Amino acid sequence: MSTDWLAAAVFGIIEGLTEFIPVSSTGHLLLAQHWLPRQSELFNVVIQSGAVIALLPLFSRRLRELTFGLREPENRDLLLKLFVAFVITGVLGLLLKKAGLQFPDEIAPVAWATFLGGFVIIAIEAFVKNRPLKDEVTWLFAIAMGLGQVIAMAFPGASRSGTTIMLALLLGMGRPRATEFSFLLGIPTLLAAGAVEILGELRKAGPGASQEDWGALLLGTLVSAIVAFIVVKWLIRFVQSHTFLGFAYYRILFGGALLIYWYGFAAKAPAIP
Repeated sequence: MSTDWLAAAVFGIIEGLTEFIPVSSTGHLLLAQHWLPRQSELFNVVIQSGAVIALLPLFSRRLRELTFGLREPENRDLLLKLFVAFVITGVLGLLLKKAGLQFPDEIAPVAWATFLGGFVIIAIEAFVKNRPLKDEVTWLFAIAMGLGQVIAMAFPGASRSGTTIMLALLLGMGRPRATEFSFLLGIPTLLAAGAVEILGELRKAGPGASQEDWGALLLGTLVSAIVAFIVVKWLIRFVQSHTFLGFAYYRILFGGALLIYWYGFAAKAPAIP
């Protein structure tokens, strides 16, 4: 296996491990790219699509209900709210992309978002402790989920799953229901983002002229899907009886280590070409 393909596999592992837990996959990928060959924006987005593929078998029953059970008012209502949240994410996300949003080059902003995000999770968990949490998906909740994904896009390191689930908790939604909605919303969001990046790359140069290593991209996507399947299957059980405090402490430690690394060493080193 070449160095590029080995790096692609490592990035796939990192993405699969971190995409659906509230610790910021962006922060982990950015750190890895300071030691491994730097990947393209296309690669970073498409391996997220690989991670989301893992949700399809895990939520197959729910997806069948939403697809073939539209006679049931509950399914129609949930599907409509997912659609509205997706449209909010898509429209605002495209505006951010046109404004120049892209994968960051520096660790510092991602490190700060990761570090401070840990304290935000601790504060929210303290706020909802001993409060009754519900399972009803309201319109306010659906809109907040769409906006939460946009916030995560605008502030890499915030974590898409972390931002949406924490907003859900603030609105009084129980962890299992909030996690399910966040994951269901992530399916069209991340698949659409991957499709947009691939189409953009093909339009720029054509599949034969593109500089992208499509084999390495496919490997990273496949590895991401396999690892994410294991992680999400575990997380679905975990949220039934646990808070997110463990992830908060990890964010503080990881973000703090990134800040020490950046301000102590990386900021003084020559830039990566």
